[in-house]
Amino acid sequence: METKPVVIGGASGFWGEAAHATEQLLNYDGLDFLVYDYLAEITMSILARAKAKNPELGYATDFVTAAMAPNLARIAQSGVRVVSNAGGLNPGACAAALERLIADAGIDLKVAVVEGDDLLPQVGGFQSCTEMFTEAPFPQLDKVQSVNAYLGAFPIAAALDAGADIVITGRCVDSAVTLAACIHHFGWSTAEFDLLAAGSLAGHLLECGPQATGGNFTDWENAGDIAEIGYPIAEVSLSGDFVITKPKTTAGVVSRASIAEQMLYETGDPQCYLLPDVIVDFSEVTLRSEGPDRVLVQNVKGRAPGSRLKVSATYRDGYRAGHVFNFNGARAREKALRFGKAGLDRAKKRLSQGQVSEFSETCIEVFGGFPADPALPEHYEEVTLKVAVKHQDTSAVGTFLKELVGLALAAPPGLSGFTGAGRPKPSPVIRLFSFLIDKRVALVRISMGGRDIPCAPMLVEQTGARPYPHQPPSLDSSSDRGCTTVPLERLAWARSGDKGDIANIGVIARHPEYLPWIWQALDETAIRKCFASWLKGEVTRFFLPGTHSMNILMTEVLGGGGIASLLNDPQAKGYAQRLLALPISVPKDIFHPPNKE
Repeated sequence: METKPVVIGGASGFWGEAAHATEQLLNYDGLDFLVYDYLAEITMSILARAKAKNPELGYATDFVTAAMAPNLARIAQSGVRVVSNAGGLNPGACAAALERLIADAGIDLKVAVVEGDDLLPQVGGFQSCTEMFTEAPFPQLDKVQSVNAYLGAFPIAAALDAGADIVITGRCVDSAVTLAACIHHFGWSTAEFDLLAAGSLAGHLLECGPQATGGNFTDWENAGDIAEIGYPIAEVSLSGDFVITKPKTTAGVVSRASIAEQMLYETGDPQCYLLPDVIVDFSEVTLRSEGPDRVLVQNVKGRAPGSRLKVSATYRDGYRAGHVFNFNGARAREKALRFGKAGLDRAKKRLSQGQVSEFSETCIEVFGGFPADPALPEHYEEVTLKVAVKHQDTSAVGTFLKELVGLALAAPPGLSGFTGAGRPKPSPVIRLFSFLIDKRVALVRISMGGRDIPCAPMLVEQTGARPYPHQPPSLDSSSDRGCTTVPLERLAWARSGDKGDIANIGVIARHPEYLPWIWQALDETAIRKCFASWLKGEVTRFFLPGTHSMNILMTEVLGGGGIASLLNDPQAKGYAQRLLALPISVPKDIFHPPNKE
């Protein structure tokens, strides 16, 4: 067991992350671990299709070719250890590809593999399971493409304990790659829930790469030259307190605001962040600046995780396609809508003539408006039109594309588009189905160098008692004074994200005295009005006193989410921006210009 802090660099937030992140972080003095997160829910279905075509694939190939191959010698020389979930649906193949590179380079690095998350061979035993958020029945078995349990950190830590230099996993919770490094380094036990919660939050802050260092940040101007943005580093202490920072020579920003935004990103109830190893409560977390681009994170709480694991299945549900066009000139929005409707009408007529069923879903969206160009008159518009459909039959979707494009010469004036890309093609609709299973169903196996490594079974015990929800902030009864109305962005930072068909928006007050006014203004009625075009489900609000923030959760708001959705923003990436434009009233005597941290 070590007592000095462990230094962990977050080098990847998705499959497709910048390849230079590994080299940048290896230049950081004192680095102990590099961790990589590649797996979004929809990535699993992409990997499933790749593995079906070639049994040697099904993993994030970029990890081997772009992250590891150019840097193996430095990793071996520096003693930095690596943990990655790049294994996807085929961690063994990922490890084999990496071991070939290591052998060819004549380097001595041990690669371990953690498996057991892939439950597709057992899919028939899950038919009685219902969707954990909607209680929908299990999908038709022949349409299921992947079934993966979210494993925790202790198997990864066991591989590190056994001497692995690089650990490759399949599906695990995103934060587990960081927590495992902490468990191995400090020897934390399965019952030290506050420590496990702290390591998990550190992982949550690293798991999206530069989103913690100025990416996707409300005060984006402060991030400087984002081409040179720094990747996040966690310096975790034995006590569980940790600092988030970045390499000094890089662009970006690490501040209380940027860290608070990432903490709330893609979360629900902040007192009940469910993980296999611990239930995290970050409602009372405090953030304190420790100098330029250094934020100290403290007061993370945890409790026992219980006996069940979350499982995500993906399944086919027909086909979809969409096309994008541009229109300009006077009444461009009206032109675009007329063209989009006409294209759908033609396609529907062809389906009817062929006695084919209606599209299961259609979507027309128009974006843009009046360009800020003084050389143009006020009535001149430039807009983008997107038209999309879903159908169980790929040929019906193809009919839509043909009829829509075929209408181009009959369109109102001002139609244009980027040429050379060709006509879009129908693509499968892949839906996410999340459910819970008993932990004992997932049989974890750890291997390294052709031998198995012992692994203790996952902790199964009574879930820790849930703390009482924090009372929401209330307005001071003496606060009956003159108010000013400003956009929410002048009062708060915000970031939004998704989980399936659920969206969240974390809102952090720029000053604590603003939060009661923000809470009052952003009630359920205001939120429903703001997202009326998409919101079909429930709205829930949570209060986080530690960071003077609130988390807004909306269900059935993303049109199915991911690539099951026809919406232009199926992952709620822009929802916070929509909310930040809302007018909010605050007393004049407490309002002052935004502090751009």
